[in-house]
Amino acid sequence: MQITRVRLVPAELSLRLPYRTALHADVGHITVLFVRIETRQGDVAWGCAAFDPAITGETLEDVTAACQACADRAQDLNPLNTEYALTELAALTEGTPSAQCAFDIAFYDLLGLATGMPLHRLLGGYRHRILTSVTINLGPVRETVEMARHRARQGFRILKLKGGADPDLDVRRVRAVHDALPHCTLRLDADQGYDQQQALDVARTLEGVLEMLEQPTPARDLLALRQVTAHSPVPVLADESVLGPSSALEIAAGRAADGLSVKLAACGGLRCARQIDAVARSAGLATMVGCINEPALLIAAGLAFALSSPNVRYCDLDGHLDLVDDPSAPRFTLQDGYLIAAEVPGLGCSVEL
Repeated sequence: MQITRVRLVPAELSLRLPYRTALHADVGHITVLFVRIETRQGDVAWGCAAFDPAITGETLEDVTAACQACADRAQDLNPLNTEYALTELAALTEGTPSAQCAFDIAFYDLLGLATGMPLHRLLGGYRHRILTSVTINLGPVRETVEMARHRARQGFRILKLKGGADPDLDVRRVRAVHDALPHCTLRLDADQGYDQQQALDVARTLEGVLEMLEQPTPARDLLALRQVTAHSPVPVLADESVLGPSSALEIAAGRAADGLSVKLAACGGLRCARQIDAVARSAGLATMVGCINEPALLIAAGLAFALSSPNVRYCDLDGHLDLVDDPSAPRFTLQDGYLIAAEVPGLGCSVEL
């Protein structure tokens, strides 16, 4: 397979509901970079670079430059030699995992198109659907309960509350949602906002209410995370602490968490995500597939990964739901809280740009 053309298309996408967390103050739009790859065989594949500066420190200028370097190099690569091609491109995307991710998922899309297989089956085919959580923004108790009820009416069974700004308020918010929706499974993402004692106090207070507690302490303080994990009655997952296979290995070796959260855009795509999952699986840790605010194209890639591995115990793929003008049209469906894959080759996602 020969690549004949690579085109980069920036897009600014609005959010229907401003995104508010302990790390983000009312984000109303995102800027992403779509990658369109054409081959001599007539196949067209898409990738997308979406990034969160609060997590990876990337800038649009750096991501664009890295994507352009990859676009220039890609035309000399056979995308079906996936491991070699992605190794070559990794050298051009150091410090810009979202750019690496864009070409990673485009090359895997081409692999699926060439074989005629849906990507989730090509990667392992463990399942064809999975329950996802949906995120509830940081906010007052009443607003939190109203949004939780709205999402429950949409069919979601798992609600992930954003927290981390005020531990006592987080406890009240979680309890209020639990009282209002006792049938829903609840998760709490503290976004690095607690110290060690606050994290343990929240976990002990909400024992039996929370399914898990995500990244309670600062990302770089693995000692605090390990202490919380060792004494928490609620499973603890590392999120921002996981930036790639090496950090995953450090967390696993130190038993600093009960599970690892993998975001394709933050770690560099499917290739790195599968390495992190292998570390988690070998260490007996759970894997969660997460996301940032990102187009459905990236959600389709995350879903393919989530469906491919038996070690994926948690799924949080909702980053496309509030995008108003997403040009990517997925073939996967959302039904009663389940994301269900389509039986079409590759990512099964078209882009109108």
